[in-house]
Amino acid sequence: MAHRPRKALIIGAGIAGPVAAILLRRAGIESAIYEAWPYSKGIGGGLQIAPNGMHVLEEIGLANELVRRGSVAEAFDFYSQGGEKLGSINRDMARRFGQPAVNISRATLNEILIDKAWCACVSLYFEKRLIKIEDRGDQPIIAYFADGTTAEGDFLIGADGVHSVVRRQVVPDGPQPFDTGLIGFGGFVPHAVLDGRPIGKHVETTFGQSGFFGYGYCSPDPMDGVMWWSTQPAHGMDAAMFRALDHATLKQHLLSFHHGWHDPIPAIIEAAENIVVTDTLDVATLPTWSRKRSLLIGDAAHATSPHAGQGASLALEDAMRLARLMQEGQELGATFQAFEAERRPRTEKIVAMARRNGNSKREFSAAGAWMRNQMLKWLLPLGAKGMDFMYAYDARAV
Repeated sequence: MAHRPRKALIIGAGIAGPVAAILLRRAGIESAIYEAWPYSKGIGGGLQIAPNGMHVLEEIGLANELVRRGSVAEAFDFYSQGGEKLGSINRDMARRFGQPAVNISRATLNEILIDKAWCACVSLYFEKRLIKIEDRGDQPIIAYFADGTTAEGDFLIGADGVHSVVRRQVVPDGPQPFDTGLIGFGGFVPHAVLDGRPIGKHVETTFGQSGFFGYGYCSPDPMDGVMWWSTQPAHGMDAAMFRALDHATLKQHLLSFHHGWHDPIPAIIEAAENIVVTDTLDVATLPTWSRKRSLLIGDAAHATSPHAGQGASLALEDAMRLARLMQEGQELGATFQAFEAERRPRTEKIVAMARRNGNSKREFSAAGAWMRNQMLKWLLPLGAKGMDFMYAYDARAV
């Protein structure tokens, strides 16, 4: 009988890491999570968990809490820069796919997942920045951290995001994250900013001649419960350059970029505080997701740009599928190969789709933007059907 690993070292306490730890513990495998950053409840912008991700959260008893602390998204509406409605997708998600789509702040989601992991008796360690992995087959795998400490286990999971240190150990000469040439801005504003615009539980998004803007409720909190985001061509700037600007200058840039866009976009920008700026990166493909006893999951394996709304949900799927495969008791290398063979086609298809979607948010001529908008009126209903494969997937039933 193959030796069954008893302890996993998980690098990264974002989304995939805590959920993988919870599910592995159910499978009889102890886990310890090591996160590079200090514990914080206030990081990041907003995101959406699609029905396929919500199935995983239901499995660990968190779906109802997400609905309670987030906001169900009942549709995704698209507008032109001048306010003409172009179409709507993602209606009736709960009825069609068994779970709703839920908007939530990343900080709230991380708090929920970390608390659940602690309740499941998972060990979590913060300010543990990985620097290298030592994997000698006859010894435990060892993780070395920047503070001089080490940790030992039977195998290691790299759930440390798009800038994964584990990825550099698994694929030393592999591809770097690809910069898609778009910059993302985002944050939160009070519910009152949307007073007078009856969006209900719809997410409203706008295609400009250059760029894209979106907003929607993400929390019942009246003071901080609307998430917003702006996607813009980089034009030679990166996120670090924008983050170096003071708040007033950054806000003025957003007001200038979105000048003339329909209401309530100017009011949202005026009300914005604590603006988050990120480069838009992805990892389209890697030669392998594992090396010896180390495996990549989530964004470390297949980071996707946000234009398909699937990054968090794919990470949740990974955690579920890995735990299920580990339960089968195969040799570790065979389990890792089975995981990659199963997950790679789906994730790479979605990463590619997200990159294509991002192309509609670049800069157009006035005529080009008009033509794109006319095409969207026809293509959105067809494109919505083409996305059903993402939402209909249930990682519990594969």
